[in-house]
Amino acid sequence: MSKSSPVDRDTAGPFDISEIGVLTPYLDFGSIRLAPRQDMQIRADIDDTSKKVVALTVEIEGHRLQLQAFASTKSDGLWEATMSALIQGIASQGGSVEPVEGILGQELRGSVPAKSGDKTISRPTRFIGVDGPRWFLRGVISSSTISEDVYARLVSTFRSAAVSRGDIAMPPGELLPLRLPVSDKDE
Repeated sequence: MSKSSPVDRDTAGPFDISEIGVLTPYLDFGSIRLAPRQDMQIRADIDDTSKKVVALTVEIEGHRLQLQAFASTKSDGLWEATMSALIQGIASQGGSVEPVEGILGQELRGSVPAKSGDKTISRPTRFIGVDGPRWFLRGVISSSTISEDVYARLVSTFRSAAVSRGDIAMPPGELLPLRLPVSDKDE
């Protein structure tokens, strides 16, 4: 499958770690680096079984953007196949998403079943993705209602991210390792 990314990805992001300067302030989560912003909170999502960080969630005004980076090859993209798998998986859970043109190109929009206490609710969700050099970055935006203003700010946060693929051989589609940032000074 061909790679899917905005034509200005290398200048507007999301970036490869090789494309950002060392002076740019980023929070280092391993495979994903995020530029901190005043209006956002960042949470590491940890798998209960493995105790490993599996995703980062950024929250702005009650809207959440979950970020995950995956290994890919230099030539093949993952976004098209990922969209097909998401459409089928969400439909099998009773939700529905459909491809639409978004800020970054093709994205999925719709409703995804989510647990709220002991009830299952339908949550408005948007899936965004960009194929980079040897990596794929996926974002999941969700909220009880998605405001276009906050959506644009979350896409801006997504685009400001930098992905560090690393040199370890990994099969395409494998989650790139995340970790909590190490502070070298207390502020």
